[in-house]
Amino acid sequence: MYWLFSPPSIDNIVRLLKAWRFWSVGALVGALIGAGIYYVAPPPYRAHATVLVDFNLEQAWPQETDRQQFYYLERETRKLEEIAWSDMVMEIVIEANRDVTVQELRNNKLTLSQPADGGWHFYADDKNPERAAALASTWSRVFAEQVHFRKGTTDGPNSFIEATQTQVAQSPRDRSVSMSTYLFIGAISFLTIGSFFILFFTKPR
Repeated sequence: MYWLFSPPSIDNIVRLLKAWRFWSVGALVGALIGAGIYYVAPPPYRAHATVLVDFNLEQAWPQETDRQQFYYLERETRKLEEIAWSDMVMEIVIEANRDVTVQELRNNKLTLSQPADGGWHFYADDKNPERAAALASTWSRVFAEQVHFRKGTTDGPNSFIEATQTQVAQSPRDRSVSMSTYLFIGAISFLTIGSFFILFFTKPR
């Protein structure tokens, strides 16, 4: 039993590198396992809507340096993110889409992806494609409305900032993770486990 956890020998490594049948069959088996998992427990559908955010730097900081504009963008972006994830926005989204909690929205259903200036993408994941589209559309719309209501206030964004919903979410046909990703991960995982077993658990001849 001393060989169970002993370091792999040169012979084991050479044998593994030459085992083209193992690599071929292992990749196929792993991919089939990944495809099976995809069909048995598929990932949710993903919908997305877009809001165009314009910071209007020329009007907000007409004579300032690039460094000051950078800090302005960073500060205002943080304020906008706080609005997007605020309790008020989440509660309005829940009112329009029942049977979901704030914790679910923040933990695994909603995702925000945005540059500092330009299109902000609001993603929603759900097993029901229509529900995913409704969540993304409502979230992006409420965000744009709240930016309009709060800008210029004490804790709100700068009064020059504009947020306009430019794309509502459509019922998605694609899921949040593609099948090709499952196939790739399945193949790599199977080959990795198989290689580990051959190198560390195979009794030397």
